[in-house]
Amino acid sequence: MKTVYEVAGGQEGMLRLAAAWHARVLEDEVVSHAFSHGYHPEHTERLAAYWGEALGGPMRYTEEYGSETFVVRLHSGKGPHEDMDRRAIACFDQALVDVGLATDEQLRKVLHDYFAWVTTTTMSRYPSSANDVPEGLQIPHWSWDGPVNQNNVDHD
Repeated sequence: MKTVYEVAGGQEGMLRLAAAWHARVLEDEVVSHAFSHGYHPEHTERLAAYWGEALGGPMRYTEEYGSETFVVRLHSGKGPHEDMDRRAIACFDQALVDVGLATDEQLRKVLHDYFAWVTTTTMSRYPSSANDVPEGLQIPHWSWDGPVNQNNVDHD
């Protein structure tokens, strides 16, 4: 059986999706705030590598860019942001349409469920301080059946 990553178009598919999502969030009046202080010039490529690794692709993010601990710390210590999370998820859902990944209902649902889960759990787990994020976290993997590796969920 092909991985979610493969069915979504591999690295090229992840790159198209990351670019579409990034363009949408920069236009969103709430979510764009997260990027108002700047962002890495290779944000789209890094995001594509992260999603690719999580969805069954190569370990490119971990090997080239950083760890899950690093990513979670970037998203931590900013207080609760449920409205921003909801809007980021809505931007993701629209990005799926933008790049043609919403036509396959099973793929659309799996990608939506993954993004909603990672946004509202691992990336929102430490609202008080990035210093609360433990060392040694690994990117959680997601399959057609949902989370494969939940070490980050139980790591408190």
